[in-house]
Amino acid sequence: MSTFQLYLTLGLQHIADFKGYDHILFIITLCAVYQLRDWKNILILVTAFTIGHSLTLVLATFNIIRISGDLIEFLIPVTILLTAVGNILQEKESFSKSHHRYKYGLAMFFGLIHGLGFSNYLRSLLSSEDSLAGPLFSFNLGIEIGQLIIVSIFLLFGLLLLNLMKFKPREWNLLISGAGIGISLILIFERIPF
Repeated sequence: MSTFQLYLTLGLQHIADFKGYDHILFIITLCAVYQLRDWKNILILVTAFTIGHSLTLVLATFNIIRISGDLIEFLIPVTILLTAVGNILQEKESFSKSHHRYKYGLAMFFGLIHGLGFSNYLRSLLSSEDSLAGPLFSFNLGIEIGQLIIVSIFLLFGLLLLNLMKFKPREWNLLISGAGIGISLILIFERIPF
């Protein structure tokens, strides 16, 4: 297996690992207000998140920035909580362009925090590599592919519930966002760093 394939697989496995369910929960909560027909907006949203976490993943891996792992593990569920609360407070099903830009910016900002969480794992893997650029790129690509798979499964499941069980989009949003709030609050209290 080539180095590219190895780190691509590791990135894919890392995002899809249920031990790191907080990242999966964030992606699902981020997409709770969308439906399959909004796939272009979702793709941009998930890519904005990837850009954010890729940036801090690179900076942290090269030791340009260093933040306490305990603080990052605390902030990750805070991003889930804030995203879920924002979803619930949203009144309309559709967004204006400025609202989309706001969501993309927020996803990118929260991606910065999640990237620091990924960096602790990746830094330990890269200690034996001569060059970091290739492994960093393929690891990020693996995470992006994994996120898109998770989002696709989530949207298809949502489509089934919305069509077969006659869920209303608002009910679906409340269900997913409410779960995001509940789980994130538990994680926040478990991970208080002081």
